[in-house]
Amino acid sequence: MASVSYHISSLLEKMTSTDKDFRFMATNDLMMELQKDSIKLDEDSEKKVVKMLLKLLEDKNGEVQNLAVKCLGPLVGKVKEYQVETIVDTLCTNMLSDKEQLRDISSIGLKTVISELPPASTGSTMTANVCKKITAQLTGAIGKQEDVSVQLEALDILSDMLSRLGGTLYSFHSSILNCLLPQLTSPRLAVRKRAIIALGHLVLTCSGNTFSELTEHLIAELKKNESTSTTRTYIQCIAGISRQAGHRIGEHLEKIIPLIVQYCNVDDDELREYCFQAFESFVRRCPKEIDPHIPNVMSLCLKYITFDPNYNYDNEEEEEEERMETENGEDEEQESDDEYSDDDDISWKVRRAAAKCLEAIVSSRHDLLQDFYKTLSPVLISRFKEREENVKADIFSAYISLLKQTLPIQSWLHASDDSGKDDVSLTMLQNQVPNIVKALHKQLKDKSIKSRQGCFSLLTELAHVLPGCLAEHIPALVPGIVFSLSDKSNSSNMRIDALSFLHVLLCNHQPEAFHPYIKSLLPPVVACIGDPFYKITSEALLVAQQLVKVIRPLDKPCTFDAKPYVKDLFPGTLKRLKAADIDQEVKERAISCMGQIIYSLGDHLSTDLQPTLKIFLERLKNEITRLTAVKALTLIASSPLKIDLRPILGEGFPILASFLRKNQRALKLSTLAALDILVKNYSDSLKPAMVESVLTELPALISENDMHVSQVAIVFLTTLAKVYPSSISKITSSVLAEIFQLVHSPLLQGGALNAIIDFFQALVLTKAATVGYSELMKQLTAPVYSSGPSGASAALHKQAYYSAAKCVAALSSACPKEAPGTVNQFIQDVKSPKCSSAVKVLAFLSLAEIGRTTNLTSAQKELKTVILDAFASPSEEVKSAASYALGNISVGSLKEYLPFLLKEIESQPKRQYLLLHSLKEVISSSPADSLKPYVEDIWALLFKHCECSEEGTRNVVAECLGKLTLVNPSELLPRLKKQLSSGSPHARSTVVTAVKFTIADHPQPIDTLLKGCIGSFLKTLQDSDLNVRRVALAMFNSAAHNKPSLIRDLLNAVLPSLYNETKVRRELIREVEMGPFKHTVDDGLDVRKAAFECMYTLLESCLDRLDIYEYLNHVEDGLKDHYDIQMLTFIMLARLSTLCPNAVLQRLERLIEPLRATCSTKVKAGSVKQEFEKQDELKRSAMRAVAALLTIPEVEKSPAMAEFSSQIRSSPEMASLFESIQKDTASLPTTESMDMS
Repeated sequence: MASVSYHISSLLEKMTSTDKDFRFMATNDLMMELQKDSIKLDEDSEKKVVKMLLKLLEDKNGEVQNLAVKCLGPLVGKVKEYQVETIVDTLCTNMLSDKEQLRDISSIGLKTVISELPPASTGSTMTANVCKKITAQLTGAIGKQEDVSVQLEALDILSDMLSRLGGTLYSFHSSILNCLLPQLTSPRLAVRKRAIIALGHLVLTCSGNTFSELTEHLIAELKKNESTSTTRTYIQCIAGISRQAGHRIGEHLEKIIPLIVQYCNVDDDELREYCFQAFESFVRRCPKEIDPHIPNVMSLCLKYITFDPNYNYDNEEEEEEERMETENGEDEEQESDDEYSDDDDISWKVRRAAAKCLEAIVSSRHDLLQDFYKTLSPVLISRFKEREENVKADIFSAYISLLKQTLPIQSWLHASDDSGKDDVSLTMLQNQVPNIVKALHKQLKDKSIKSRQGCFSLLTELAHVLPGCLAEHIPALVPGIVFSLSDKSNSSNMRIDALSFLHVLLCNHQPEAFHPYIKSLLPPVVACIGDPFYKITSEALLVAQQLVKVIRPLDKPCTFDAKPYVKDLFPGTLKRLKAADIDQEVKERAISCMGQIIYSLGDHLSTDLQPTLKIFLERLKNEITRLTAVKALTLIASSPLKIDLRPILGEGFPILASFLRKNQRALKLSTLAALDILVKNYSDSLKPAMVESVLTELPALISENDMHVSQVAIVFLTTLAKVYPSSISKITSSVLAEIFQLVHSPLLQGGALNAIIDFFQALVLTKAATVGYSELMKQLTAPVYSSGPSGASAALHKQAYYSAAKCVAALSSACPKEAPGTVNQFIQDVKSPKCSSAVKVLAFLSLAEIGRTTNLTSAQKELKTVILDAFASPSEEVKSAASYALGNISVGSLKEYLPFLLKEIESQPKRQYLLLHSLKEVISSSPADSLKPYVEDIWALLFKHCECSEEGTRNVVAECLGKLTLVNPSELLPRLKKQLSSGSPHARSTVVTAVKFTIADHPQPIDTLLKGCIGSFLKTLQDSDLNVRRVALAMFNSAAHNKPSLIRDLLNAVLPSLYNETKVRRELIREVEMGPFKHTVDDGLDVRKAAFECMYTLLESCLDRLDIYEYLNHVEDGLKDHYDIQMLTFIMLARLSTLCPNAVLQRLERLIEPLRATCSTKVKAGSVKQEFEKQDELKRSAMRAVAALLTIPEVEKSPAMAEFSSQIRSSPEMASLFESIQKDTASLPTTESMDMS
């Protein structure tokens, strides 16, 4: 301690030296000391250091002054509060001094101090006190209006302080406002500008009253309109406030907009520019409130985007022609310069502001697309000829925005939508393409690089939105592309843009369209491959790869002769392929491009082919390029040209085999694909030793830890079993052990299971295999048979029985001779009382799988009785397996079994549920044609049961009805609709659930019929019966999730009844007495839950059709509802904060309250463990929502959020929870969404 104070006092002494270097070094050393965390100053040292530094601020030497200012930052955290106040007082006094240098240095000092003050959330009182001191002094200095530079500095510091610590200055807000408003009329524009910035920071944290006072003042002044110059300032101020706190100005827009509209017509360019900037900020920040004014604003924008009074565009076309002929454009420009000077023309600012405002409208109003194409698109296209480069860039950017809005949404949700709305706008765009190309193609040869880049990015976007739309315009575009690629004066970015546009063009259009222009396109691309700049090379290789596909498309006959172009393409690519010292991306793309050349043009390479393949071998050995090389080899091996790979297979195969051991998943998968194609296409050139080197690696790849790799490995084994049956027998035992492990794994399903089934069938059919049918059967079923009667199903998961049964069926279909014996064996198993229930389950499931594809009539008599007996079994598993078997066996022989099944359902009321399940299997697995004759009988039978009191039975009936409707929709759907009016609620709920089962996520013939009548099914959302409303919501949710196109246009009618279901109904809450306790039961909970689930689904699929503010009202109610619904709404809130952050910002204060309440609840001390867990989960979920809200840009400016964040930080429990949530989200993938299917 003593040494520190001694060291510092020696530094202070040096600071008084007359030599400026001593002073400089001492100050520098002091700064180093202050930056150490460990430093502690006693009171005396503090005083001395502060006094000294303040003195050095007035030092004669500028460098010493600068250092002294820098020391103030770290000093703030190290000294006591009253010392900081001393510093601040001195600095504020110096601000008012006459010496300009001292003023400057003091203002820098103040900014440094403010930036170092601890934020208010840490709870230190110092910040608040210091800020109050500064504010009082600054508002005084600003108000005096003596010296402009003092005012400017003071305003600057005030803005700084408001933006960092606005909430702390709460008590000063009104005095700050009163001090700032007069500055808006200051004679100096700079003062006005800084005052506007300060006001922008003030409105973020000020109270509602202060905000209203400010807006009233601005509106009143705008109405007065004393001079154009102050009106400009007031409009700028409104725009500034709207940009910073748009959500607060919304309610005043009604008064503001008419005023601004009227000022647009005043003949003053700057004023107009500010008007449009204000409109733009309203459109972006208050979308709901500006809605009624959009048409008006748009027409103003369209009027002024063409506003260019000092330039005549009329004889443009003829001039262009002359210019082209004379090519001495420069001289003409020189002469015209003297007649009229462009310097005082600022009309371009108006045009630019109008273009930006249009862009804001386009990007926020997807629903007006068709209007945009009618009115806005032609005007924008006509303005592509704009002469001012900056304006042109904004016009392009507005048009690109329009194209992005038109882009059909590529997602699984909309893949099945044939919604007409987007098509209309696409057709309108299609009709405007010729005009776009006409307006742009000349500009592709423009001198200005910026406008050419603009053209390319616009055309790129166009090619994405309407693939193929530029096919007839390629002749107009090619010269421009070639010009940009070959012009020496071009910047590298220009060439990269041109190449990437060419790539998009080649990918999105038919090859034939380019054939006439290959001659002119290829040389510049090849030249770019040789370019020294790696980014150009890599982009050019990508284009070249696409060009190869275009020159010779192998998938269809083509008359174009590719041979002459090989000699251009090949050497350039080869040079890049050989080079070892180039950029990684270039290496990879050179390998891919050469792979494509050999795949498509290998037969034209003659003697060059083998040396090139040798290079591929080298690249395989290199760790950095091996993955790309494997992919290229896969491509070459699959070429229809049958490229001769023998020379490299001998060395290449063992290398590929060694890749299967590497710990790089992508490499394993690509290698397996390569090996598979090589074994298929080059079996005659492979030696047994080569194949064996690969075989030994395979068993290790098959495991349940990575199903996808296992699947690809098994597919490869199947190929081997077909091509090299002899080699397989050597590893059968090790591979089979792994495969049986998979079959008995609960994770096996889908692709991997199908791969195993194919492998078994291939294995049984190869004559050389050591393992025959009976051995495979034994091993498949062993775990089930070996487990004793008691621990029956403990060993295996339910899924494993289904997998094993499918394999058994596959083996039986591969060996038809063996099948009858197997079937009999299973029937005996089922009959035998000794067999465990596990054996019976497996037997029934296997019979089901076999019976689905083969007709089991031979064992028919016995089968029926066996199955019906099993329905009486004590084990639930055996019962459901038996009903599954009955259904599937009926599929294999409908004539025999379906009438029997229907008769049983009629006569056996006790077994109805199981028999109906069998019927469901029949309906879902039989082809429609074979079911047609029975439809009437089944339909009549189902309707007898649709009013059953058991909900489980009703659900099965509904599923049967829904699936049956798909067999003959045009006749059956209207019948379902008729049933809606039937008396009982049970029948209605069954019908609505049936409709749910007719909606699938892929296109079906029923879709158009459904679209026509789903409205009447959705009317049941207003049904008087609670249960009917619940199933109607489930059906609506299914439609919104799987086929949004069905309901998009009905939302206006449906949403009110959906929102109605989110309300808590008092009359549905009842008290139940349980012994001494009273327990409340809410019967409406399930319906509310279903309603909120629908709301969540709509977020994903129909966001553009929702009024988000209305939607948020209901989310807000949900946040205060029951536990289950809170959990749902927290997830919705997190999703909303990424989808529509602006709307959430506007409602932030109301949304935070319930979150805060949840996060700070305490569970009663004596509660049960579940209660604690439940509350904990709820808090976590709420915290996740808070974390999502904090990712919204500008959220930290909201006072409510700032206060809540500080509350989280100050409570240890909440802080630790918040940290753990942030760790979780950092490790998760970015899209967090909830699966509601």
